[in-house]
Amino acid sequence: MQTSVKNHLIRTSLSSLNRVLLGSKFANAKYFLLVDKNTYRHCLPMVLEKVSAFSDAVFFEVPAGEKCKDIKIATQLWNQLLESGADRNAVIVNIGGGSLMDLGGFVAAGYKRGIRYINIPTTFLGMVDASIGGKTAVNVGGVKNQVGFIHQPIYTCLVPKFMDTLKPRDVVNGGFEYFKTMLVADPDAHSLMLEEIKEDGFSIPQEHLISCVHNKFVVCKQDPHDLSARHILNFGHTFGHAIESFGIKHKSPLMHGEAVAAGMVCALYLSTRKLGLSEQVYQDYRTRFGWLMPMPKYSLADTEELLSYMRSDKKNADGNILAVLLKEPGAPVIDVALSEPEIRDAFLQL
Repeated sequence: MQTSVKNHLIRTSLSSLNRVLLGSKFANAKYFLLVDKNTYRHCLPMVLEKVSAFSDAVFFEVPAGEKCKDIKIATQLWNQLLESGADRNAVIVNIGGGSLMDLGGFVAAGYKRGIRYINIPTTFLGMVDASIGGKTAVNVGGVKNQVGFIHQPIYTCLVPKFMDTLKPRDVVNGGFEYFKTMLVADPDAHSLMLEEIKEDGFSIPQEHLISCVHNKFVVCKQDPHDLSARHILNFGHTFGHAIESFGIKHKSPLMHGEAVAAGMVCALYLSTRKLGLSEQVYQDYRTRFGWLMPMPKYSLADTEELLSYMRSDKKNADGNILAVLLKEPGAPVIDVALSEPEIRDAFLQL
């Protein structure tokens, strides 16, 4: 499979990526590989074996997970690029999950007003979410993704074999972003998804994974700068980012996909109240997501703190908290204004 969005190409093998990088377009490129301790051990050897273009690459290691999305770490990387003689032909290669790709893309966007970068996602979540569409960001003041750029990778290389290195919780975490994309962008996938989710987990055929990637690319192509149509991909995220930030502060963090799953349940609940979504759709997903993870529980006092995070969401406008809701599978509605009592109600339903 090879899918394009402007200059953004998807490759589904490292060998295919290597053939491209050995071409004339990259004759003067110097590669800088960004890894964390996990991808250094489990994924980098395969990448170096398959991609001879990286034989003289420079390696940078950053903390694993959300901790790497820090402006101080970005500054360190900019300094290391300067010290290593990186010029405008430099290419950053992100080998890791969503957080690492967010950081690497952010660094590439800022260095010399923008250099090229490649994403090689190593997690299910990264494959279906962060590797696609060019959103890059770091966290500020404990709030997610407050400073960032839209800067498209030149290639994203999907390596399904990397799924074998993941823990079961990591696979489920990515599954929630898969379910989100298919729910808002592919109404025909709705019944198939319900069949995929069992009480003991889920199984997603590779062709459905490819379909999910295709769906996200189609949406991103329509709105590459995230000004309107692409907002449908934020379904569950206004609530989810607040849930994620709350968990980090209280040292009971949920993974990103898990927080989005809880956020989707909140959004589906309000969709039944505000847009007439079928109660059965809401209950189906609430039940099935409950099979895959325990839902967080919040007190009324907790909702005040959660609201404070939602007020900081970058998608808000004119003093209103805005969210994506769903009329029916495949029919999302963007920028729905939510009142604070409605938001408290949705959190308490969890």
